[in-house]
Amino acid sequence: MSPETAPTAPTATAPTGTPATGTARLSLATVCLSGTLEDKLAAAATAGFDGVEIFAPDLLADPGSPAAIGARCRDLGLSVDLYQPLRDIDSTDPDRFAANLRRADATFEVMAGLGADTVLVCSSVSPDAVDPAADADLLAAQLHTLAARAHERGLRIAYEALAWGRHVDTWDASWDAVHAADHPALGLCLDSFHILARGSDPAPIAEVPGGKLFFLQLADARELSMDVLSWSRHHRLFPGQGGFDLPAFLAPVLAAGYAGPLSLEVFNDVFRQSDPVRTAVDARRSLIALAEATARAGAGTDPVGTAAPALGGTAFVELTAGPELGRVLRALGFSRTGVHRTKQVERFEQGTARLLVNAAGEGTGAVAALAVESADPDAAARRAARLCAAPVPRVTGPGEADLAGITAPDGTAVFLCRTTGDPAGAWPHDFVAVDEPRSPGTGITGIDHIGLTQPYDAFDEAVLFHRAVLGLDTVGDGEYAAPFGLVRSRALADPERRVRLALTVSVLRRGGWSPAVADPQYVALACDDVLATAAAARAAGVPLLPVPANYHDDLAARLDLPATTVAAYRELGVLHDHDADGDYLQVCTELLGGRLFLALVQRTGGHDGHGWADAPVRMAAHRRSRLARV
Repeated sequence: MSPETAPTAPTATAPTGTPATGTARLSLATVCLSGTLEDKLAAAATAGFDGVEIFAPDLLADPGSPAAIGARCRDLGLSVDLYQPLRDIDSTDPDRFAANLRRADATFEVMAGLGADTVLVCSSVSPDAVDPAADADLLAAQLHTLAARAHERGLRIAYEALAWGRHVDTWDASWDAVHAADHPALGLCLDSFHILARGSDPAPIAEVPGGKLFFLQLADARELSMDVLSWSRHHRLFPGQGGFDLPAFLAPVLAAGYAGPLSLEVFNDVFRQSDPVRTAVDARRSLIALAEATARAGAGTDPVGTAAPALGGTAFVELTAGPELGRVLRALGFSRTGVHRTKQVERFEQGTARLLVNAAGEGTGAVAALAVESADPDAAARRAARLCAAPVPRVTGPGEADLAGITAPDGTAVFLCRTTGDPAGAWPHDFVAVDEPRSPGTGITGIDHIGLTQPYDAFDEAVLFHRAVLGLDTVGDGEYAAPFGLVRSRALADPERRVRLALTVSVLRRGGWSPAVADPQYVALACDDVLATAAAARAAGVPLLPVPANYHDDLAARLDLPATTVAAYRELGVLHDHDADGDYLQVCTELLGGRLFLALVQRTGGHDGHGWADAPVRMAAHRRSRLARV
């Protein structure tokens, strides 16, 4: 089980192992991280990166000389794989181009000190940029001249098409320019964001000679409706955190023969305020997961080696909320079936739902741990280690199951286990059965899903963590305006929907609101007939959450429900979400302890949601309820 205290967000630590990464070297742009250049280099090394891209503004703010910075990188075991960026080089004005070449020469001096052999040159956004449609020979000549000057110093130019470039704004246009310039020190830098954000097809990249692919920058992103420059500068994500098909991008790059590092260039406002070591570990995990996904699609080398074992469902959820929670579970029809051999933990069961109540965290009201049934817990644990997941710090008593546990970004302990089989590896063996009558139950059949509110700077990290480590897929993504500000949401599940997680985060939090109300965690309990279960629960004294009459008036008008149904909804506090696939009915308890509630839910048809449409109503009701109780 989890440690004896309530969970907290984990502190940043180095990965517990050094997962194999095949033949690919992994690199990280310093622009991805917060802090000074010294902080960023230390974080990249701690996370296990092979090299870095040094962002020019980071170098300019550092008191060390380029040679000293280069030496520091070498001391940390980091190569300087790229210095960037060199902007707006080409020009229709000969005097300006000459001045740009002098600027380039100064950049080459910096690179010599750093020990970097490749510089990123972006396509120009300047009003005097050369238009290859009007004068392709001039652009080719200027790039050739620049490359020749670099070549004299043993350096290379990686030319990149910015998605907002004045004239060269697609990867194929940049390739046309590089091909026309025809110099061995001039090649392409391919950036997945610039290519995929424009909707360009990456497949033809496979036809580019591999020797002309000098550098590769990787970034993911959510699909957003905004200008591409703002999208790029503020909302990039690490691979696996957004919606881009990065394996389909990486595959043709590898097929072309690219042999350089897999590097991340991610501009993200949250990452640039977060702990740099933690962000760097998350970044490395993203590259390992991307390489794995690309290899399984048929390109490159698989650095993980073990596919995510199939999940059989949620084995248990461990909660902390004190004696109140035990009373509520009994009133909900759960039976107390066991007590832990060495810890202050009781087991409650109904149907396939198993909830553990940890008395050590009395009053905190939180999800302390969850366990998923794994077809191969040992293989799943090895996979987690290769994906930089930190193990759960726990003490195993004599005769207790040695559960494989990993720590999620929000501090929740996640166990990979079996419920049946060899007692040495089956977690129920840790409990002593109690001699108590079994409750007939109230119709709860199992655990539908678990709702986990994430810390502001860990949401995208959590998405990647659960996708990569557990093998879950995104099944829902959205935002809603709640009483406490805008809330982002993402639902993850295995293909059979045996394990579901609903992750949410407050994008901005207004001061003065109680975190317990704004950021509650919950367990959604599946029912065949939520009205019957809720009625039985209410009769037994379960504190069900009242829902405003205005909500049910609007619901009756929208769905044309029978008057008797609406009356039952009003009495029991039913929230009803309807879409073309079916319905999602839920009844919530009041907050139990600090920031925990239980939800009774029923799905009809093929409804695959998690009640987000009604979340603002529920959040406001929880606040009113909490104030009334205080």
